[in-house]
Amino acid sequence: MFDIMELTKQKVALLSGGTSSEREISLASGAGAEAALKEAGFSVERLDPAVASDLKRLIDGEFDVAFLCTHGRGGEDGSLQGFLETIDVPYTGSGVFGSAVSMDKTKAKILYETAGILTPSSVIVRKNEWNAETDGTGSHAIIEHILEKLGHKCAIKAASEGSSVGIYIEEGKDAIEQAIQAAFEYDDNVLIEQYIAGIELTVVVLGEGQFRALPIIEIVPKNASYDFESKYAPGGSEHICPARIDDVVAQRIQAWAIKAHEVLECSGVSRTDFILDPQGNAWALETNTLPGMTETSLLPDAARAAGETFPEVCTGLVVDALKKAGITAL
Repeated sequence: MFDIMELTKQKVALLSGGTSSEREISLASGAGAEAALKEAGFSVERLDPAVASDLKRLIDGEFDVAFLCTHGRGGEDGSLQGFLETIDVPYTGSGVFGSAVSMDKTKAKILYETAGILTPSSVIVRKNEWNAETDGTGSHAIIEHILEKLGHKCAIKAASEGSSVGIYIEEGKDAIEQAIQAAFEYDDNVLIEQYIAGIELTVVVLGEGQFRALPIIEIVPKNASYDFESKYAPGGSEHICPARIDDVVAQRIQAWAIKAHEVLECSGVSRTDFILDPQGNAWALETNTLPGMTETSLLPDAARAAGETFPEVCTGLVVDALKKAGITAL
């Protein structure tokens, strides 16, 4: 058991920033989490993994736990998690494997399919294969295969980026080809998925060992898709929680979110995005192991709908981090 007075004596290193394309969002998440942790009573020091002196401070500072708000490569893909394990600092969120496999959309889809989780049909295009078969205008053979398997409207995604960076929804051969080329600016592997029209939903799962899904959020973006602006600009999207869907369907989707959390070996927190099509099929798109914690983020919204404050959720993440490290009482 954790005594709350002893728990809040834990010295927290809050990590945000980093060098990924999501640096600014990470800093904003850090500010949101810092405020929540301080409101809960924790002593918090913010550190930036992109700053060498901050990393040294992390090694030398005798911190009890690291609270991660490090979105994107280097912070969410298992790299930072491995470093923290090396220096023996417990940390929030998933471990090395869960972080790495969830960050890579191509690998996550394989595990979705293994677990029987419905996910859109896809084609993986690798940069070396693309360049080997193209003269600069694109590979006709690859494009024709994509159109034949997935249809003429597709979602094109850089495999290991988040926050809708390097993601395009395009229709037609030329547009898809151009989007693939653009996605290669962000990653050497590009995932092309069958486009599924429907209601955009997301489910936060919390816990270490025993998992629970928070109320489902329905996302109504201002733009045609839930892109970067819709995610982070004030008023960019409307979050409706609980989602306006049948209770039985909602319970089924929550169960799939927990299943995704389990099969990807996530811990502490994850957020899985779904599309609910007009036929009632829920298609898993991706799982995020370090959801955003800004004022427009989905995790705080879901927590409020569940009757929990954001400081309570952040406190729970610290508890889960300690449990994951084998600490079961204070």
